[in-house]
Amino acid sequence: MKKVYLDNAATTFPKAPGVAEAMSDYILNVGSNVGRGSYESSYSAGQIVYETRELLCEMFNFNDPLNAVFTSNITQSLNMITRGYLKPGDHVIISSMEHNAVVRPLVSLQKIGVEFDKVMCDSEGKLNPSDIEPLIKPNTKMLIMTHASNVCGTILPLEEVGLICKKHNIYFVVDSAQTAGVIPIDFEKFNLSALTFTGHKGLLGPQGIGGFLIDMDFANEVSSIYEGGTGSLSESETQPDYMPDKFESGTLNIPGIYGLNASLKYVNSYGLSAIEEKEKELSSLFINDVLSINSAKIAGIKGTDGRTSTVSINFENYDNSEIAFLLDKEYGIMTRVGLHCAPSAHKTLGTFPSGTVRFSFGHFNTIDEVKYTIDSINNVLKLL
Repeated sequence: MKKVYLDNAATTFPKAPGVAEAMSDYILNVGSNVGRGSYESSYSAGQIVYETRELLCEMFNFNDPLNAVFTSNITQSLNMITRGYLKPGDHVIISSMEHNAVVRPLVSLQKIGVEFDKVMCDSEGKLNPSDIEPLIKPNTKMLIMTHASNVCGTILPLEEVGLICKKHNIYFVVDSAQTAGVIPIDFEKFNLSALTFTGHKGLLGPQGIGGFLIDMDFANEVSSIYEGGTGSLSESETQPDYMPDKFESGTLNIPGIYGLNASLKYVNSYGLSAIEEKEKELSSLFINDVLSINSAKIAGIKGTDGRTSTVSINFENYDNSEIAFLLDKEYGIMTRVGLHCAPSAHKTLGTFPSGTVRFSFGHFNTIDEVKYTIDSINNVLKLL
């Protein structure tokens, strides 16, 4: 049976060429920790780790490699920033399209007196920046926002939001899980305070490696919620206050960093614009054909402008779970069905609680796979 992977919004597959080889090379031929040994292989690994920080700075127009912090994933990054900074009485603004990686920590922080409000997006997931300022209070300290919805792909206007944050002296934190490696992100142009990222989606790297880039003024205000060995200042029983050691306690996922290093080099060599254009071509073909299927209702934007290549469909009068199951069982098409860890987004789009079947196209998908998927959807609907 033919296999078509269309769950790239969850994690990309396959990974970029060279990722597996780089990780294998580290495990088989290097193996040393970073900052813990005074020998050549440790120094060699340290050079790759630092080079990867530089590659991230280059990709996101950020000027300080030491303020590029590695974590296990973007969820950890968001938790470290929110829990490390927010205090009782602080107020936060988010969009109604956020993933639970943003929402759940804030709901938990409500127990200690942190408040948050949602800027409501429209039924296509679009955000009007003018809706933000009425929500700003004297105690508003942070605005956290996804760059694009993981449910419907709608892109939010970060540049305009960043200007509002700068005007009101509010820290601006962005979740780039759905856009890093596909859509250009400019740390300086967007007036960001922190950019959180994960390696295993658009950056085409392995699972288990993520991080954040953080402005020094903001970094000074964020406490570390993880403390321990850093390989530095070992004579002290207190956490170092300099970067990146302040936030990097314990052994780094060095195999993951080697893999991320390789994937970043691939993305840079292929070009963001070329990656974005290819994914737009695939999603455009898919959307145009889906629009001719009467029972298939696209959540969010119905065209290709202002969106990523993630397309969610609600099959009216059908069980979405059954359709996703049959697509996999009968045709080998892998999607994700349900609420996608983003109930607030589904409520905004009008697809709660039924959810949607999400088709998320990636860099390595093909036009033939899109056509095969459309044919398969039509065949499944005939079976039901």
